[in-house]
Amino acid sequence: MDEAKALHVQELRRGTVVLACLVRLATPDYGYALLETLNARGFAVDAGTLYPLLRRLEKQGLLSSAWNTEDARPRKFYTTSALGQQLAAALTAEWGDIDRSLRALKEGE
Repeated sequence: MDEAKALHVQELRRGTVVLACLVRLATPDYGYALLETLNARGFAVDAGTLYPLLRRLEKQGLLSSAWNTEDARPRKFYTTSALGQQLAAALTAEWGDIDRSLRALKEGE
């Protein structure tokens, strides 16, 4: 059961990482800090997954980025774009609908 559960939990969480990134990056942040925040908040993701995801979301126009070269180490900061904010709002509403539907199913049993 543990292996089956782990597989399904991974599937369930996979789609939530996009929404988590869009929500969290309403405030600009760089990749490693985002990675640590997501992991600390229960969104288990590794760097090999996160960085390609950030590039894909940027290419889709959902994130924008800018390099900060003022610190000793240059860092690329990401921010949710206006289009990304719209998508985050729509996905959050959809998430609420799914949650309500699951609760209704459970209560009906």
